[in-house]
Amino acid sequence: MKRYIYYISAVLILAISGCKKDFGDLNKNPNSLSTPTPAFLFSKSLLSTMSNSYYLTGVLNLGGFIQHYATYKEVSGIGDKYFANDFYQAPYFTDGYPTAVNEIEEVIRAVKATPAEVNKLNVARIWRVYIYHRMTDLYGDVPYSEAGKGLTGLNFTPKYDAQETIYKDMLKELDEAAAGLDAAKASYGGNDFIYGGDAGKWKKFAYSLMLRLGLRLTKKDAALSETWVKKAIAGGVILNKEDNAIMRYSDGPQDLNRNPTARESRSRDFSANSFGKNNIEGGKLSTTFINYLKNNNDPRLSVYSGVWVGTTQDPNPAIQKGFPNGTGTAPSANDLGTYSEPNQNTVLRLDAPLLVLGNAETNLYLAEAAARGWNNVGSAGQFYVKGVTGSFDNAAMYGSAYAISSDKINQYLTAHPFDVAGTFDKQMEQIHTQIWAALYIDEYEVFANWRRTGYPVLIPVNYPGNVTGGTIPRRLIYPNAEGASNAKNIQDAISRQGANTLTTRVWWDKQ
Repeated sequence: MKRYIYYISAVLILAISGCKKDFGDLNKNPNSLSTPTPAFLFSKSLLSTMSNSYYLTGVLNLGGFIQHYATYKEVSGIGDKYFANDFYQAPYFTDGYPTAVNEIEEVIRAVKATPAEVNKLNVARIWRVYIYHRMTDLYGDVPYSEAGKGLTGLNFTPKYDAQETIYKDMLKELDEAAAGLDAAKASYGGNDFIYGGDAGKWKKFAYSLMLRLGLRLTKKDAALSETWVKKAIAGGVILNKEDNAIMRYSDGPQDLNRNPTARESRSRDFSANSFGKNNIEGGKLSTTFINYLKNNNDPRLSVYSGVWVGTTQDPNPAIQKGFPNGTGTAPSANDLGTYSEPNQNTVLRLDAPLLVLGNAETNLYLAEAAARGWNNVGSAGQFYVKGVTGSFDNAAMYGSAYAISSDKINQYLTAHPFDVAGTFDKQMEQIHTQIWAALYIDEYEVFANWRRTGYPVLIPVNYPGNVTGGTIPRRLIYPNAEGASNAKNIQDAISRQGANTLTTRVWWDKQ
């Protein structure tokens, strides 16, 4: 896309244009910038966050844990079969801190002292929370207050903050940043690939993220959860698709501009020229996921999946077939080709838009808040309908050919009405099973929400040699490299949080 400015090119241009006639101080590095350009760094942080190790983390680990994906292979079956493997479980941490974290911390340092850049500061603070909430949800206690200070403070061994401290500070940051946005002042404009610098929409994003994080606390501290959920609702969350946070991509000319979920998934496993028969990692959509969609006549099935018929992927619901989780027997190439994969014309299209946070999720979370008595703006049933409808409407992101008609939406809702008279647990199961279906691709949020709620009810596998005793993992393990380079701080975190295993629960997941 023309509005996507290549970060490296921008740095080179600025370096050249910044040269003075007297060549400046010869002690300065002529190949580096002494002052960062906030707009370019903010753009880069957006791109880095959304592309951070998506396939290894989102598909192989989390997608297997919550049974969106399955594979017959053992090495790549870490999430499908519950194995520990640093190569696959460390990258979100080891890649995220040098890129997205450092970039957004540099943006904040560059703009925080300039009153005219208050919107740049507060949007960066909001995005900073988005980055860190993913990191802490995956690993638990992580570097936070001392992170991103290698350049300015020469701190290369940051302490690990307790997740409780991190969560409380993230919620405070969202509260202050949302209140500090000023529609009359400039922001990032075209360098903001999500909202184009619209401060009003970033405010809704902040409160929507606050709603997500507030609900995350229900199991640990219901009173604190209620406080933040009510504050988010009062502030105003995303309710309509027009306010959805969406990253737009194009098919080249650089990988930087391609949808990272599609780019990584296709290059690492679901390559177009394998036609479903010779997938590098043997990955497929799981039986659990496909059967849920098929058994409920869910029109999202054709949006999400396809089976290769010759050299064409066919989304016909009748032929979709999921691969069983926890299977170690390799099928023949022809048999493997009969199983469903992500649809390369929609979710795995290289120029597909990527939903960062949207109205399907927020409305379903508002349904939970209403069921808890924390939301008097509408009933749980009303928000359930809005959430399901929002998810179906979002299929149109991939083009008019994939738009789900209002008739099909109404048919689905008629066949699957909200259980108004049901128990709280029954209503939670309905709401959060829909989260599991609606947020496919955002495996990070689905995994976190499943750990909090226990829904949908998933049947674990017990593959020989698994390291969890046949239970679904609750977190990712810390990188081995941290044990070598930051030993004391990581040991402090382990002593506080629990053993560095897949089954240790993070703070908000403990009762």
